[in-house]
Amino acid sequence: MCYKAPMEREFSAGGVLVRRLRGRWWVAAIRPAGRPPGLWALPKGRIDPGEGAEATAVREVREETGLVGVPLGKLLDVRYVYTWEGERIFKIVSFFLLRYRHGRLGPEHAHEVDEARWLPLEDAPRLLAYGGERDAARRALAALVGEAL
Repeated sequence: MCYKAPMEREFSAGGVLVRRLRGRWWVAAIRPAGRPPGLWALPKGRIDPGEGAEATAVREVREETGLVGVPLGKLLDVRYVYTWEGERIFKIVSFFLLRYRHGRLGPEHAHEVDEARWLPLEDAPRLLAYGGERDAARRALAALVGEAL
């Protein structure tokens, strides 16, 4: 009989922070530190002990973009497995739709983010680097179509 150790689990949360400007929806995106120009991602990070996923999404957006948003609801959970130092890790990232309230683009944690930028939300499913994040952007766009929030 072969014993298989349980897979490590990791929980993170991120935000699809949107604003309406000049008749279009825009989303705050980041270029993670050390990544090539043009690689765009959504702000996200690990859920701290005692912190809820929605609060993590708001905090990570603020830390990685400099922007403050109000949560409007959960969009989806992205599940995947990755390998770190030879260990397989099962990860769940919960993405929340956030409405921009205030702030200026500029990451508080510059060691984690090389650049933050507003991207047209309708282009995000093409511009974001990761499949789960593209799905989150598609869901945000579908939720916002026809809305004036």
